Amino acid sequence: MTPDTLQEQRRLVMRQRIRMMVNQYEIRAAQPDGSEGELLAFAQQKRMAMREQVTLYADDTKQVPVLGFKARQVLDLAATYDVLDAAGNAVGLFRKDFKKSFLRTTWHVEQPGLGNLVGQERNMTVAILRRLSDSLAWLPYHFDFVLGDQPAFSIVKKWGFRDRYDVEIHSPHVDRRLVIAMTVGVDALQGR
Repeated sequence: MTPDTLQEQRRLVMRQRIRMMVNQYEIRAAQPDGSEGELLAFAQQKRMAMREQVTLYADDTKQVPVLGFKARQVLDLAATYDVLDAAGNAVGLFRKDFKKSFLRTTWHVEQPGLGNLVGQERNMTVAILRRLSDSLAWLPYHFDFVLGDQPAFSIVKKWGFRDRYDVEIHSPHVDRRLVIAMTVGVDALQGR
């Protein structure tokens, strides 16, 4: 998929594959009927790594890297993650707001030339319930990301045995690569 075609995407679906030692994710274009379309990226994250790093590839052969994110620090609760394209050029960054995330997880996403987007769990009750017990981690949740007071994109974790996320992009200016990286980050880093 070309960068222009990717930037035209308004809806995405991310599904986690069940694997023992790694987290794997398929990111696909969403069809108008809600079904999954073309594979846009395949991501893999090793569990229990000292420094969080996720590489996204063109497909599950993992031959062609297209994007990635990496923590700036080792084992930092409020780490900043730099998002880079395949050539190592900065796409943007995201970070968890540790203080605000005590009750309701809050993320900050920065895109050069666009500014700071803030994403927060929509439902305070679900956020608190998920914090009370690891056994409730399966509860679905919904993040809304805004730029100022305008909706930019949303990430919704759905019910199901495997994690599935529906992503809706409201702003034509938000870099879809940054949205994809944040979506993977929401699942891969949510419990930290």
